[in-house]
Amino acid sequence: MKLKKLDIKSYRHLEDVDFDFTYPEGHINAGEPLKKICIIGQSATGKTSVLELIKDSLVKLNSVQIVNTTHLIAPYINLSFQGEIEILNKNKSLIISERGLENKITQDAKELLQFKGSTIVEHQNLIADDLRILYFSSDIISKETIDIFNQHPTNLITILSDEKYAGLDKKYNQLSYIYEFLQGKNEELWYSLLSKVLDYRKKFTQMASELINKGAIGDIIRLNNEYSRWSAANENPLVSFGNYFNPILQKLNLEIDLVNTEYSIPVKSKIKEEIIPISGLSTGTKGLLLSMFPLFELDTTDSIILLDEPERSLFPDMQIELMAHYQNIAPYAQFLVATHSPFIAAAFEPEERFILYFNEDGKVAVRRGESPIGDDPNDILTNDFKVDYYNGFGKKAYQDYLSLKTKLVQETEIEKKNKLVVELAELGDKYNF
Repeated sequence: MKLKKLDIKSYRHLEDVDFDFTYPEGHINAGEPLKKICIIGQSATGKTSVLELIKDSLVKLNSVQIVNTTHLIAPYINLSFQGEIEILNKNKSLIISERGLENKITQDAKELLQFKGSTIVEHQNLIADDLRILYFSSDIISKETIDIFNQHPTNLITILSDEKYAGLDKKYNQLSYIYEFLQGKNEELWYSLLSKVLDYRKKFTQMASELINKGAIGDIIRLNNEYSRWSAANENPLVSFGNYFNPILQKLNLEIDLVNTEYSIPVKSKIKEEIIPISGLSTGTKGLLLSMFPLFELDTTDSIILLDEPERSLFPDMQIELMAHYQNIAPYAQFLVATHSPFIAAAFEPEERFILYFNEDGKVAVRRGESPIGDDPNDILTNDFKVDYYNGFGKKAYQDYLSLKTKLVQETEIEKKNKLVVELAELGDKYNF
């Protein structure tokens, strides 16, 4: 599933805002849905509102059912906004419109009519078993979630042995899913995502106990042989996750530790060779772990992933490569990212950037980006964000620089001219004018 268009006639403070999420004419992928989408805009323009609108609309699609692929079963979907949203689902165009009292769903230009029959008939979901939505709030980190990761795996295994968690793996490991990662606590979801790691920890503990009972603990050669045989048949799931996550952590001199069993996902300092509790990691690192791990665990093929301000608490050098890491871990997903960061925005093609701004009437409008992908963030700020990134001190320094150049041209005395040259050069070097 991929988003193609969003036409907002009325939603909260947004009116007549139209997004075309397809590559424009002349592009190599002209007409196809954008692979990734970046929504930029100053505060209060509605970046997060757009993400929430899209998420809520797609969630409601999950309840729509049809008969014989031609008729809808009431009640009709309520989009909660006036306008239209178009998606591409299994190469079929699906348009959901809500304009006042006129609501309709169109599939490949053919309107789906309401089923009028009174008898029970066979029906199916409009989006059949492949609606995959992941929404990551900017406030993804919560004490409750961190507490789960901070617990010893044996404690979590004990918790999951309770009858109320029976069938948890089936509940959260389906072809179709809609998951929201918010500030609130979602124990079941995180337990499910950690289930493979916890199952490995449980088997590892059992294996270690058996080796101790057999007396192998006193025979290093035998112990290594037994462990090697067991490892060959029981792959540590953190090995694969580490292959994705360690390239990100290396900038922080951190890595996923494959030996430590104190935590579900142990993170080690490469400098001190010490395990760091998840609660001891930086805010930015916590956020990365809580977004990257679900993407690794879930099948994100044809999914739509919404990320609100993924740059939070991350140094610019990590922001620059962040989208490449996300696409590496979820290569067949469509990303929608709301951001304030020119470093994040630079990872998108100009046609993939949508800038929300206040027009002359004070209403929110939208335009596409200008700077090429990979452009200098300062150029992105100027061309796309329309931000003058020099503050008052910088502007004054530039005016002084221009004034010195004028004086240099007008000065006739050699000694004064040489002093002006030195002063001009020092100021120019200091501010890179």
